Amino acid sequence: MQDSPKNPSFEFFDVTADIGYHAWGKTLDEAFQNAAMALFEVITDTSLLKKLIKKEITLEAEDEKALLYDWLAELIFLHDAEFLVFSSFKVNISGNKEEGYLLEAEAWGEEFQTSRHESRDEVKAVTYHLMEILKENGYMLQVILDV
Repeated sequence: MQDSPKNPSFEFFDVTADIGYHAWGKTLDEAFQNAAMALFEVITDTSLLKKLIKKEITLEAEDEKALLYDWLAELIFLHDAEFLVFSSFKVNISGNKEEGYLLEAEAWGEEFQTSRHESRDEVKAVTYHLMEILKENGYMLQVILDV
């Protein structure tokens, strides 16, 4: 893992018994994409993944934190249920605080194969604990995963 890259898209931080990370983006869409990439970097080396399978995901939530939680939880579900690991994401978020938010996304990856892929940590769940979405010169998301 690199120490403080000049333009990071995500970085990990220490959390007792869990894994925490920050993900950045110029837009909320980009920050959600980078949060998903960090999630799968916890699971495996995403640089070795092929874009063989595309999953389309549509989610609605009352606020941005709930949308982030649901987004990462859906990706964890796809990993657990279909053994999929992803390395590329396209996210489009629309909506507002009054009407709620809509996420439409595509995730590309492949089925996890122990013979080809590094097995890192097993992610049990995303948590709301210390979850943050900050907007200042772009977006910063803070996420804690239960491993």
